[in-house]
Amino acid sequence: MRDAANPVENNDELSALKSELGTAVASAATIAALDDIRVSALGKKGRITDMMKTLGTLSPDERKARGAALNILKDDIASVIDARQKILSTAALSEKLARENIDITLSPRPQAEGRIHPISQTIDEIITIFASMGFVTAKGPDIENEYYNFEALNLPSSHPARDMQATFFLPEEAGTKYKTVLRTQTSPVQIRTMMEQKPPIRIIAPGRTYRCDYDQTHTPMFHQVEGLVIDEHSHMGHLKGCLLDFLREFFGIDDLPIRFRPSYFPFTEPSAEIDIGCKRSGGELKLGNYGDWLEIGGSGMVHPNVLRNCGIDPDKYQGFAFGMGIERIAMLKYGIPDLRTFFDADLRWLKHYGFMPLDIPNPAMKE
Repeated sequence: MRDAANPVENNDELSALKSELGTAVASAATIAALDDIRVSALGKKGRITDMMKTLGTLSPDERKARGAALNILKDDIASVIDARQKILSTAALSEKLARENIDITLSPRPQAEGRIHPISQTIDEIITIFASMGFVTAKGPDIENEYYNFEALNLPSSHPARDMQATFFLPEEAGTKYKTVLRTQTSPVQIRTMMEQKPPIRIIAPGRTYRCDYDQTHTPMFHQVEGLVIDEHSHMGHLKGCLLDFLREFFGIDDLPIRFRPSYFPFTEPSAEIDIGCKRSGGELKLGNYGDWLEIGGSGMVHPNVLRNCGIDPDKYQGFAFGMGIERIAMLKYGIPDLRTFFDADLRWLKHYGFMPLDIPNPAMKE
């Protein structure tokens, strides 16, 4: 066993090594450079590790003193390296975040181009206004049979009004009593409701209807909304008040006048056309209390035969019904000149006349 080394020299050697390694660690600019210093000092072949390997050549007292000093040096250098690594890691992360920065003040995508179709918007407005009056929305199938579309509505097979509706008939099925048609009106929804529910009834029936016609004011498929009230006391005065409130709210004109003109519909008696006030000047149509009139729909008291066909006693119950074209009132409200453009699928037209999802164009929709 070799003689004991000079303790002062040993301490000076370790102090110098500590100072040298500390300077190297402090000057390490990257995590990779710092890792090289760690390996050179504490790795399997590192300088401190080599010193630890010489402890076996010392006497017990020297080994104890030398080992304690080397362990302190090892811990100090490891601590300095860990502290420097945290600093470098934080700096590297900050640099990465700065390099990969996303400016969240910029729009993440182009402005939304989707629009709500005027028909969808108008139907929502109609439903909202009538719901405030206690009406419930009812639906029925687009493909009907002649009974619901004609017979139950007091339109027997010989009735001339059937020819006026230019019906789409579907191929006949053997053994069936009634032909199948694309419904020419939403009135079959009223029939189905009266057959399934007991009075009082208060519904509106918006939906698609079909007739074989096509020009500036007609299309093979279009939309209607019909209303029905059945109870023991409703009369023509209630009908006029209901329609007056709806039309003034829908068009946003507080003094919009309406009038009833005597007419004929097989399913109502008495029957009346509905007119609203307007003026026509300079090729422009403007709604309001101007002394002129524009037809907007049909109405009347439900015919007793229709009530009987639905199993409702006409001696006890009565009520009114009305109907109007959804495209027609949408054209009047939003200034759309041609009915056919509703179904052209032209994105330019939809961008001009359509509605953003959060738009609330109707006063009633603000409540």
